Amino acid sequence: MSNYDDLFRHENEQPAPQSDQPFDKEAWAQKKQEQRETVYTMIDDTAGAVSQDGAKFQGYLDVQSRFDRYSVSNSLLILAQKPTATRIADFDTWKEQGAYIRKKESGFYILEPGEEYQRDDGTTGISYNPKKMFDIAQTGNSRKRETPSYPDERTRLKALMDHAPVPIRISETLPSGVNALYQPDTREIQVRRGMDASSIFRALSQELAHAEMDTGDGNYNRSEHGLHAYCASYMLCKQYGVETGGFYHFEGAPQMLSALEPQVIRAELSVIKEAAGEISSRMNRLLNQQRQQKRQEPER
Repeated sequence: MSNYDDLFRHENEQPAPQSDQPFDKEAWAQKKQEQRETVYTMIDDTAGAVSQDGAKFQGYLDVQSRFDRYSVSNSLLILAQKPTATRIADFDTWKEQGAYIRKKESGFYILEPGEEYQRDDGTTGISYNPKKMFDIAQTGNSRKRETPSYPDERTRLKALMDHAPVPIRISETLPSGVNALYQPDTREIQVRRGMDASSIFRALSQELAHAEMDTGDGNYNRSEHGLHAYCASYMLCKQYGVETGGFYHFEGAPQMLSALEPQVIRAELSVIKEAAGEISSRMNRLLNQQRQQKRQEPER
C-alpha cells in the first residue's frame, strides 16, 4: 500500500452541494491540484530511488517491459505502488469485463491526460489527473494465473530481424567475447556465427537498439548510449521470454544516473523505452500478422 493513499480518499466523489454550504469549485480545483502535485512528487522520488539502487533500477525495467505502452512517469508510479502488477485497469473497466475488485484491496494511481490549457507564454499544454487503478491480481478474474505465451525461438528471431533499420550479416571475424556489433561507420550489424537462439537474441537486440538510436548524422557515440542499448535489450528479453538470469547486471547502472535531476533521469529512461519500443513495435506487427494468417488457415 502506498503511503500517499490517504491524500486521494474520495477523489472520485464530488461533494454534493449543501443548502447552507454550496459546492466550492475553487476549493475542489485546489484539492485536485494538490493531488497532482503529490503524484508528481512520487514520480520524482521514485526516479531518484531508481538512480541510487541497482535492484530498484532493474525493477523499473521489469515494470516498463510489462507496460511498454505506458509512459516512464506512469511506470515509475506503478513501481512505487504496485511493482508486481501485470495488467491494470480502473474499477469500471474491470467491472465491464466481469471482474470485481476484492474487498479491502487498495488502488494505486497513474496519470491520465486531462483538458488542454493555455500556458502563460501562449502555448498549449495538457493537464494530467491522477486515476485510481487496480491490478488483475486484486480482482476475482480467473485468468490472472495464466502463463504468458511466447513465440518459438525461430519466430522470435525472425520478428526481431524483420524490417531492421540496418543490414544484419553473419560474421566470422568478430573479436573474442563480442557476439554482435553495430558499426556506425558502415551502418550494419555483424552477428557471430554458430550461436544458440537466446544468445543471438540478447546480442542482436542490444545492437539493434544502437542502430535505432543512431540518427545517421555520422556523430553516433556507442559509449554514450551503451547503457541505453543494454537496458533496451534486457526489456526486450523480458517481453519475449528470453532468459536474462546471469546475463544482465545492473549494480553499476545507477552510478551513471545518480548525479542527475529527476527530470533528466526520466529523459534518460525515455531513451531506453523508445529504443525498445521501436523494436517491439516491428516485432509485434510481424507476430500479429502470423497469428492472423494462422486463424485464417482452413482446418485440415
